[in-house]
Amino acid sequence: MRIGAFLLVGIFLIVLQTTILQILPSWFGVPDLVFILIAFAAFRFDWLTGSLLAFMLGWMMDVATGIFLGMFVVKYLIVFFSLNLLTQNSPIKESAYQVPLVGGSYFLVQFGFYLVLTMGAADLVSPWSWNRAARETIILMIATVPCFLLFNSLYEYLSHRRVVPRVTRKKGGNRFR
Repeated sequence: MRIGAFLLVGIFLIVLQTTILQILPSWFGVPDLVFILIAFAAFRFDWLTGSLLAFMLGWMMDVATGIFLGMFVVKYLIVFFSLNLLTQNSPIKESAYQVPLVGGSYFLVQFGFYLVLTMGAADLVSPWSWNRAARETIILMIATVPCFLLFNSLYEYLSHRRVVPRVTRKKGGNRFR
């Protein structure tokens, strides 16, 4: 139930990110909302459902915007597994490390993929800009706070929602007495 709801949220974020948020000025940058959802999944979901969600959303991002096929799938799976490993059994309060960890992982993943793409296809990659990377990371960290609040409220709602069985038991006898 949760994975279906968060998959629908992820599809909505992909559509939002690839259409409406592209209207923003280029100097402002576009926050990667799907990255934030994958980071939230790393903090809340178990290994199997979270990696399945990361794979499906990465695959959809590749289909929608990917130049190098498989890049988003690999990126989101790396983020999911690394954040899940780093935060597992952490004694520190969650709210203290989640936003900086999302920002740091975003910056490191962007830098790592830039290095890999530079080695593989140097003529297709634009020059690295520290200012642009820092600005996008800060924008992502600012967008992480309201997104995490919304995702957490949806997660809690789905956790406490009682599932009604579809098949009701048939009682013997006359029900109208």
